[in-house]
Amino acid sequence: MPFFLTKAAFQSLLLCSLVAALERSARLTVRSDFEAGSIGRIEYVGPRHLRCEVKGEVDQDKRNRQASWYYFEVQGAAGHEITIELTDLLGEYNYRPGNLAINGATRPFISYDRQTWTALPDGAVEWDEGTHRLRVRFTPVRSPVWIAHLPPYTTHHLSRLLSWVRRHSSAEVTEVGKSASGRSLWLITVTSNRKPTADKRVVWIMARQHAWESGTSWVVDGAVRFLLRDDPVAVRLRDRFIFKLFPMADPDGVVRGGVRFNVYGYDLNRHWDAVDPERMPEVAALRTAVLKWVDGGSRLDLFLSLHNTNSDYLKGPLTAAGPAYRQLVNRFADLLAKNTFFAGGAPRDWQPGEVVVGRMDACQGLFHERRIPTLLLELNVQTNVRLGRPPHIEDYQRFGEQMVVALTQAVDPN
Repeated sequence: MPFFLTKAAFQSLLLCSLVAALERSARLTVRSDFEAGSIGRIEYVGPRHLRCEVKGEVDQDKRNRQASWYYFEVQGAAGHEITIELTDLLGEYNYRPGNLAINGATRPFISYDRQTWTALPDGAVEWDEGTHRLRVRFTPVRSPVWIAHLPPYTTHHLSRLLSWVRRHSSAEVTEVGKSASGRSLWLITVTSNRKPTADKRVVWIMARQHAWESGTSWVVDGAVRFLLRDDPVAVRLRDRFIFKLFPMADPDGVVRGGVRFNVYGYDLNRHWDAVDPERMPEVAALRTAVLKWVDGGSRLDLFLSLHNTNSDYLKGPLTAAGPAYRQLVNRFADLLAKNTFFAGGAPRDWQPGEVVVGRMDACQGLFHERRIPTLLLELNVQTNVRLGRPPHIEDYQRFGEQMVVALTQAVDPN
């Protein structure tokens, strides 16, 4: 028996087909196949509603999963409100389950050109405590739009910085080793040639042991650019100090959009007392550069290790290193509180049982090995109470400038 459609049924079917076609054409597309890009499985809940798993990484023991980095591009969203749910966020830290590096206080950053990055406002973010999901709603004004946990700082940014540094007579760029994948590990030295080296104080600064902590690279970027300016303060500091800076300790992780482990699964801020050049060439190279400096008879007034987390604080061997070290650290903390957005309060001392043999971090390992005065500086990536928002690129760079001034005043208050 022949099948006939009424005119109304035909029109209804045609309308449904058109709507379906429009929905397909309006469907968002996602990609992360670029340096530092990372996102896991994508579920299309609706035409403008994505559910995105954050990849995360585990260590050499298949433990300590960290889900603290995402960076991806969304196309087809211009002028339309989109919803993005970030899922699979639960992790583990130092063998303690329950870690949530991304949580209700996280404010993702967006960019339309991958140069200017802006944190989304509080009203764009909703946290589901029951499912541990971060739901983001906003309306991109252009397409594509890039979304990241923090403003990315890639090896391309570093290459531009190094090219600029090499043009200055007061700076030197040295390769101290190779990463597990064969990428260069760089050391930047800044000082003037007008004063004898023996008369100068010396500070070392290390950034980006963990790939996701891009804020630390922006801090060092700002510090280096300030130190090489013609500014009278910078000129005076170059005359009085030697600055040694590691701008990126984990280039492999940065390139692949990693978190905090090298390609063999080793945390580059652990194992500084159990060096394995085969599986942890990054730790071996950085550690050797520092020890070679002090073993050659050169002074080292303070080694500062920069990190990002969800709070500001300073931590060091306040008791073990003695009164002079404690006074230096207290001066530094006071200067940061006075002149920067740092809101970390009083410095923290190492606690009994915190230093674990075989898993010492850089500060612990260098202090244990040679009694080098070391200090950990953590910068909050969530809303800063003084800024009223998460720090942006310009904030980190400005902090780098203010930080090195404060550091020199703390080391040499006269």
